[in-house]
Amino acid sequence: MQQNNSIIIRKYLPTDKDAVMNLIKLNTPDFFAEKEVDDLDNYLDKEIELYYVLLVDGKVMGCGGINFAENKTIGKISWDIIHPNFQGKSLGAKLLKYRIEVLKAIPNVQKVTVRTSQIAYKFYEKHGFTLNEIKRNYWAEGFDMYSMEYEGL
Repeated sequence: MQQNNSIIIRKYLPTDKDAVMNLIKLNTPDFFAEKEVDDLDNYLDKEIELYYVLLVDGKVMGCGGINFAENKTIGKISWDIIHPNFQGKSLGAKLLKYRIEVLKAIPNVQKVTVRTSQIAYKFYEKHGFTLNEIKRNYWAEGFDMYSMEYEGL
């Protein structure tokens, strides 16, 4: 990635849906189980609380959300996806840090969690999350659920 690329993070718009759905398809089955494509489709239509897209030169190359639990005292990092051509270039880290800052600015939030898989949990560990629990084959066969909590609040 060249330095002159323009990187912008902004709130998700319904017009971003096709681009976001394309991102999950590009990351299936490497990072997501086949059935999760439909789960994301449903999430985008019915379950969004806060969702963001990361644009590189005006094109959606990443996305990720925040959901809440326990009367908005828990912020949950959700549905992180980065275009395969842009993985390993710190865009995922930028998007994660952005959402952690959003959560830190919400007075009620006392805890930040993420549920991920064995494939991506090292990324969150590197960014201050600690592993609390593993559930085998949770998302689908071969996709374990790693429940993690952010230690930096």
